[in-house]
Amino acid sequence: MDQMMNGDPFSLAGKRMLVVGGSRGIGRAIALRLATAGADVLVNYVRDDEAAGQVVNTATSAGLSVAAVRADVSADKGRELLVQAVAERFPDLSALVFAAATGIHRPYEQLTGRHFDFTYGLNVRAFLLLVQAFVPRMSKGGAIVALSSEGAVHAMPQYGLVGSSKAALESLCRHLAVELAPRNIGVNVLSPGTVETDAWKVLPDAERRLAAATQRTPRGRLTTPDEVGYAAHFLVSDAAAAIAGHTLVIDGGARIAGEG
Repeated sequence: MDQMMNGDPFSLAGKRMLVVGGSRGIGRAIALRLATAGADVLVNYVRDDEAAGQVVNTATSAGLSVAAVRADVSADKGRELLVQAVAERFPDLSALVFAAATGIHRPYEQLTGRHFDFTYGLNVRAFLLLVQAFVPRMSKGGAIVALSSEGAVHAMPQYGLVGSSKAALESLCRHLAVELAPRNIGVNVLSPGTVETDAWKVLPDAERRLAAATQRTPRGRLTTPDEVGYAAHFLVSDAAAAIAGHTLVIDGGARIAGEG
């Protein structure tokens, strides 16, 4: 509150933030944006050591504070490792940004219980367990931001499991926003539209779908990872202190233009 009244409410100086899934794509852009605004950032990733190293090197060369820790947060051991790494680096935590996601892209008749457990295990279950683990470290209040997608509200080809898991994530965040508000912890969701990242490589007919998404967006172009990063910066800053349980859509107007 003092920073809100006496300084720049968008400054993240002195804040300590964890970005889960922060080595590539949107997560990478968020991590670098938060560091640029002054935060001390810890990036979590699961397997791509090279990508994580590039994020750290990019930040270090710009005089920013970013470190990385490898841990699979869908597993109990991985979450324990991440909690320990955060405790060793930070005396407390100012924000948790959950940008990790996974899923199986198949028609409904080809989906199995194992596919369901795999998708929901990271996209919903791991998020909740990380919130439970890190809220006690947010003694001064803070922010929690989860990344959703347009598939949470719109049917997309072979996206049923991922889309429904994101819808569950959004609902969970609304409930957490109410429960954590007395602790001065804001919980919100970022829902980007179509952002061209490596994640598109696993989707069917990606090139055609990216072109269609561009065409139906009023601005005539796709949202960039950096633009999502700016929105994340806002939601973890003191400027967003009165926002709770909100899903912020970043898609250049595609959804309100009637995309399906």
